[in-house]
Amino acid sequence: MAPFNLETCARPNILALEPYRCARDDYKDDGTNILLDANENAYGPPISSANDLPGTTTTASGPAVDFLGLHRYPDPHQHDLKQLLCDLRTTHAHTAKTLTPDNLFVGVGSDEAIDALLRCFCVPGRDRILVCPPTYGMYSVSAQVNDVGLVKVPLLPAPSFAVDTAAVCAALADEPNIKLVYLCSPGNPTGALLAKADVQQILSHPTWNGVVVLDEAYVDFAPDSASLAEWVTEWPNLVVMQTLSKAFGLAGIRLGAAFAAPPVARLLNSLKAPYNISNLTSAVATYALSPAGLALMRANKARLLAQRDRLLAALPSIDGVGRLRGGTASNFLLFEMLDAQGNPDNVTALAVYERLAETKGVVVRFRGREHGCNGCLRITVGTEEEVSRFLDALAKTLAEVRGPATAPEDEEKREAAANAVVA
Repeated sequence: MAPFNLETCARPNILALEPYRCARDDYKDDGTNILLDANENAYGPPISSANDLPGTTTTASGPAVDFLGLHRYPDPHQHDLKQLLCDLRTTHAHTAKTLTPDNLFVGVGSDEAIDALLRCFCVPGRDRILVCPPTYGMYSVSAQVNDVGLVKVPLLPAPSFAVDTAAVCAALADEPNIKLVYLCSPGNPTGALLAKADVQQILSHPTWNGVVVLDEAYVDFAPDSASLAEWVTEWPNLVVMQTLSKAFGLAGIRLGAAFAAPPVARLLNSLKAPYNISNLTSAVATYALSPAGLALMRANKARLLAQRDRLLAALPSIDGVGRLRGGTASNFLLFEMLDAQGNPDNVTALAVYERLAETKGVVVRFRGREHGCNGCLRITVGTEEEVSRFLDALAKTLAEVRGPATAPEDEEKREAAANAVVA
């Protein structure tokens, strides 16, 4: 037997890694569940039929994709796709300058860009990144994978969830070796859009030599011209990440983009795998960014925003639903669940989350363990039918959970689970 020992062979930071988890780790989709947990676009991609896609032909049995070209590697540069992304984000709302493909890195979702930036700027075992909880969990997961330290500066309290610029700037002045600041706007799970002036204050730090990374995964649900992507033409230390997973309803193709000054984009493109964007992904993304695809995306977005407004109006009228915590600039909402005494409560919220999934087939996301989110559920906006089913299920579930008390030992177990500390 070879003297292999995984515990001494693998890197210690990887052995200690807690992988990113989602609600579907607990509740698998059986085809009947209402999935309001992952902030997907419930109306689907901006493609009316498979015939819309390049290389698609119609056969007697229906549309079929021409696979004959798949023996060739995809375009490693994706210039045409990058130009479409530049056309979309050049609004001249923030600068007179125009984005070009030299400003872009495209990758496998935003996650590839998150990781690439860490590998580009952070020396393992020495450098650190700064994050502002509550925020997207993959920043810290990727940091640990790359053996990069973590500095946490919490957002200001709800409902604003604004950046504590004074604390961030102080950390950048006092804490050694911070190379990246990851900011999420609109925030996840907060749904709050960060103020442009706050981002500018960090970018203008007088002594810090590092990069501000602005994650705009949900920016298409925010007011028009909210995106700061074109601002990378003004700030050499700004990177703006985006994705087609959310408003475009294309989570399945895993297409993300990072806008940056050309020297930064050049570094990111130099370290990526040579053919990281497949032909199929490129074809679908190209159609989604065409005039026809954009028109359908915007129509689907309008339907989602109408359902978001419906949730905002209906949720406060349900007994046991507390305050909206955060903003309304995304396709999800963060609401408190209240105990029988009317207080936001993790035990109640966790029980509601579990019962919704287990007895009603409605999967949302429990966020109560995150900083400043006590008693909160994050609810993705669904279709009209899904929202109706959710509202009915939530009212019934809250009545059940806030009714007769459970056995003391069960309550103790639930409370321990609800309030467990998040890494």
